[in-house]
Amino acid sequence: MATETIGFDQKTIDIIKSTVPVLEEHGVAITSRFYQLMFEGHPELKNIFNQTNQRKGDQPKALANTVYAAALHIENLEAILPVVKQIAQKHRSLNIKPEHYPIVGKYLLMGMKDVLGDGATDEIMDAWAKAYGVIADVFISVEKEMYDEVKTSSGGWVDYREFKVVKKVVESDVITSFYLKPADGGAFPSYKPGQYITVKAEIPGEAYTHLRQYSLSCAPGENFYRISVKREDGALDYPKGIVSNFLHETLEEGSILPISAPAGDFFLDQNDSRPLVLISGGVGLTPLMSMLETTIKEQPEREVIYIHATRSGNFHAMKEHIAEIAAQHNNVKSYTVYDNPAEGEQYDKKGHIDREWLSTIIPTSDAAFYFCGPKGFMRAAYQNLKQLNVADYDLHFEIFGPSEDITATA
Repeated sequence: MATETIGFDQKTIDIIKSTVPVLEEHGVAITSRFYQLMFEGHPELKNIFNQTNQRKGDQPKALANTVYAAALHIENLEAILPVVKQIAQKHRSLNIKPEHYPIVGKYLLMGMKDVLGDGATDEIMDAWAKAYGVIADVFISVEKEMYDEVKTSSGGWVDYREFKVVKKVVESDVITSFYLKPADGGAFPSYKPGQYITVKAEIPGEAYTHLRQYSLSCAPGENFYRISVKREDGALDYPKGIVSNFLHETLEEGSILPISAPAGDFFLDQNDSRPLVLISGGVGLTPLMSMLETTIKEQPEREVIYIHATRSGNFHAMKEHIAEIAAQHNNVKSYTVYDNPAEGEQYDKKGHIDREWLSTIIPTSDAAFYFCGPKGFMRAAYQNLKQLNVADYDLHFEIFGPSEDITATA
């Protein structure tokens, strides 16, 4: 990528960089307008984009952050390669194709023009058209490598493949696991612990298909994939989950579910033998369960500390399974934090995970830390671990949206 700026003259670079303050201020307005215009012009693309994340504002915010980063590093796009690869993993999982990029570019520029008005001069728009072309080519190139890799892997496939639900297990009041095998009986690829698949839900009465990404919640190497899905019942400020409720209420053993091949760049580093600390909140346990099961199989001597926080025992998925692992492996310690425990329930801490309590649980800051859960939970986990002097390179998490959503200081 070091050569990706070939064709960028200094004037173009200067113009793009001059828009950085504008993007910082108006980026979300631009990307929100972009999505509005694009869906009006191409409503079929609603099949690809998560409309819940649209309503919550997560998707426009994530895109705005990417556009801002691209402008900031326009003369050295290699600096945003980690961001590009993370987004490209999601694009590959969603089966984004090269032909989608000109559509996105057209409406992104239209959104920019609409929001900035007279500030979007012809000179600025021409520079951004050129910049978008280069950035799109970077994504297309990276994604092609990912598509080629999955196509050539054993049992791999591109697009969606039908899998059959071979087992359905209720894990808690709100989480249910679905065990999936290929409907054609053929081979299917392994994955890295922590990765996810995309589910294509074709829901009766819905105008468009819905795509959702769910972490694989078991160790690689089994003869099935397992996803553990939280039913989103909705609240005043949070819509009812269309897909999660469909899966819970409609899918039964024998049902067919189209899915994409595993993807994602949030996964366990199995070359690290230092202590492993897993911290999950609610359904955030799903990728960490894959990491835990993998570690006891592949690194049975590795010290593991697993901390799970949830509302109460009724909401604690896989509680018995985790307790069984800890009982069978002396090097695995499990802790439970309940926010609102029922009378008589067993737990290690009531309320929330805090720095003082963590300091009594974690043997050393020289360890690998993986955490996953709601944004507020992850923000607290990040700040607590930083206060315990954990190095940035030992903090592993995945979040939809800008990392600043959890890493920013108050």
